[in-house]
Amino acid sequence: MVDLMLYTIIRGFAIGVLVSAPMGPIGVLCIQRTLNKGRWSGFVTGVGAAVSDLCYALLTGLGMSIVIDFIEANQNLLQILGSFVLVGFGIFLYRQNPAKSIRKASNTKNTFTQDFVTAFFLTLSNPLILFLFIGLFARLNFFTPDTLRADYFAGYVSIFLGAISWWFTITYLINKVRTRFNLRSIWLINRSIGIIIIIMAIVGFIMGINSYFSLNLF
Repeated sequence: MVDLMLYTIIRGFAIGVLVSAPMGPIGVLCIQRTLNKGRWSGFVTGVGAAVSDLCYALLTGLGMSIVIDFIEANQNLLQILGSFVLVGFGIFLYRQNPAKSIRKASNTKNTFTQDFVTAFFLTLSNPLILFLFIGLFARLNFFTPDTLRADYFAGYVSIFLGAISWWFTITYLINKVRTRFNLRSIWLINRSIGIIIIIMAIVGFIMGINSYFSLNLF
């Protein structure tokens, strides 16, 4: 039981990081606020995004728990399909230029509450995150028939902690190198994360294909 919970926690943390890391509109907004208003404004923005991501994770988990028998019977096939979803997302991320989302700094000073709320709803307005969660859940086998409620709870908490850890780290680093941080840095982050997701998807596809044919041939 402990091994299964640890398995779920590790994968949950990884999912939280991978969902948060791409430099989309919310990532750019977080960086902008860190550079213009300070580290904690950027971090609170990240927290708002993390809470919204957790909502999508719970929605994904609810949907997958309803069809748990189907998941059990088609685990390898779902891993293969999840890998395809991640490859598509990784390619999109690799080709994306987040610098186009950069806007001039506003003179308006938002409170931390406003930073949180705007980030929460901006993230919530992007339903593509749901497909990313579906791909990651399937690829990493986040749900298994043996998973208990306590494991699910630990997994969701880990997703949130993974997201929070990413935003804490990125805002800390940007604040430290603010004089040397530029648009190319955002572009490099996106390309690096895109490559990581593509590699992870390819490995998952190969493993899924191997397991699928092993079960059906022998």
